Amino acid sequence: MHIKKRFIIIFSIFLIAISFSITAFASEVVINVDNLNIRSGPGTEYATVGQANAEETYPFIQQEQDWVEVELEEGTGWINVEFLTVNNDTVEVNEPDENNQEIQTTSITIQADNTHLRSGPSTDYNITHFADKGEQFEVISQKDQWYELENENTTGFILKDIIADDLEGYNEFNFMNKTIIIDAGHGGHDVGAIGASGTFEKDFTYFTAQELEKELTALGANVLLTRPGDEFISLNARASFSNISNTDAFISIHYNSFTEQPNVTGIETFYYHDQNKDLARYVQEEMIKATNANNRGYEFGDLYVLRQNFKPAVLVELGFISNGESEAKLRTKAYQQQLVQGMVNGLSRYFSSY
Repeated sequence: MHIKKRFIIIFSIFLIAISFSITAFASEVVINVDNLNIRSGPGTEYATVGQANAEETYPFIQQEQDWVEVELEEGTGWINVEFLTVNNDTVEVNEPDENNQEIQTTSITIQADNTHLRSGPSTDYNITHFADKGEQFEVISQKDQWYELENENTTGFILKDIIADDLEGYNEFNFMNKTIIIDAGHGGHDVGAIGASGTFEKDFTYFTAQELEKELTALGANVLLTRPGDEFISLNARASFSNISNTDAFISIHYNSFTEQPNVTGIETFYYHDQNKDLARYVQEEMIKATNANNRGYEFGDLYVLRQNFKPAVLVELGFISNGESEAKLRTKAYQQQLVQGMVNGLSRYFSSY
């Protein structure tokens, strides 16, 4: 089911230089504004190493796309070309190759009220602004999976996937008043699978559950955890908790292990009752889209927390911690964010359809 996209994205096309150069002119740059940040590299993601003010001049070193490297009293720094004027002298600059193009997002128009902007590039950061439908922003930088947006009133970060062309089914309002139970597998003396470096599955599942809880709560869902800490909870208690709650979706989080074949990788999703097949499919498809992981598919699984659970329920196996490379990736916050976003998008597609 195709869901109306939340943003209209306005693109500008620019040509990239790759093969030859021409002679242009520059030897120093003149700053046009006060309190301009000078950065350690050619982008806003680099650290600020100083500030420049209007009419100050700096020796020109080189240009890289929209950034100019200048000579400072101690070392060098980078300044965005938008805020400076280049004075004349001969230097080499790149000539665009008309056969190579890249699309750059420059501005967006918000398509839904109460769209969340955060103070930093992660769901760990606070929501600082609820953008209204029709509000316009410029895309001023990108950091990992996030865009930084700015208009005359505020700045903030938003996940790239939310404004991706091919994103279907994501709608923050799908989560309002929904009760979602997150089941972090294992716990306490039940450590689950053991990773290549000695890590425990129970720690991975709990971390992912906490990250998913934060994101779903921010989107308006009522989120319940089957285990709020490192404690043993029986399978019967987990399924019963779902059955007695006003559960709209139950998602059990696990990680795989196959020590006999340590190179095995991938994500898979299980369901038991036929009516939950679509939920499993949506979650699996969106996780693969978000992570580009090996797709092990979705399938029937005769698992207690699914078999004895009479609410919409799936169990996800998010990767093989027996694979050293996968284990290392799964320990990174960036990849966990991708997993969480995939699960969120899958749940949203499900709620949009049922």
